[in-house]
Amino acid sequence: MSDATFTFRVEESLKKQFTLAAKGRDRSGAQLLRDFMREFVLQQQASTDHEVWFRQQVQAGLDSANAGNLVSAADVEAQFAARRAATRSKLEAAG
Repeated sequence: MSDATFTFRVEESLKKQFTLAAKGRDRSGAQLLRDFMREFVLQQQASTDHEVWFRQQVQAGLDSANAGNLVSAADVEAQFAARRAATRSKLEAAG
């Protein structure tokens, strides 16, 4: 892998502050900038991976719904009402 130069402009005061902060961590500014760049690239990749996964999950849900695999709101409410009642009974029995 060959190295490339990355040139950009920054205020002189920010450069001085950054250089001092880098020295405080026993690193050069260039080392820290490379670290920051690598971390940013990894974060972007993770974000992209999550976006792909999320879109796949949404599509799977849509496909399932379009195939008729649906549960009515009344059925869902009845199921969770039963769960709430069972939990209340356990709590009353334990209390």
